[in-house]
Amino acid sequence: MGRPEIHRNVSSPPPFSRFKPAGVRGTGLGVTTLTLDEYEALRLADYEGLDHAGAAERMDISRPTFTRLIARARRKLTELLVDGKILVIEGGQVHFSENLMRCLECDTRFNTPISGRGLACPECGSESLEDLAAMFGHGRCCRGGGGGRRGGCK
Repeated sequence: MGRPEIHRNVSSPPPFSRFKPAGVRGTGLGVTTLTLDEYEALRLADYEGLDHAGAAERMDISRPTFTRLIARARRKLTELLVDGKILVIEGGQVHFSENLMRCLECDTRFNTPISGRGLACPECGSESLEDLAAMFGHGRCCRGGGGGRRGGCK
């Protein structure tokens, strides 16, 4: 039996979790699942332009682990582009550094500290908010419901 996977640091949840080819019905299309840590690896290396060592440090994993993670994520993206599949971003053992909230009134998305309570939308002032980190299962480690990141959230 292998070692248990530790929670990887992800800055915040992705703003969207599903993508599909335009102009094609979703029924019958295959699905490629990108885990949250694979998403973060792509974001850090290909969007922010960090080298593997810097990105691994941000995720609190080793450089060889990051290299395997980014290779797996790029292979999945290539497969969905070539084969025309639906992309779903979900799963993985992660810890979010920040939360992403969505206002249910005006659809504004904004980052907050992960433990933020009593928040209001910076655009319209509404307190009707959706916690996007909770959508990905985050919170169990912070609020006493599970293993957590090396003993709990930061």
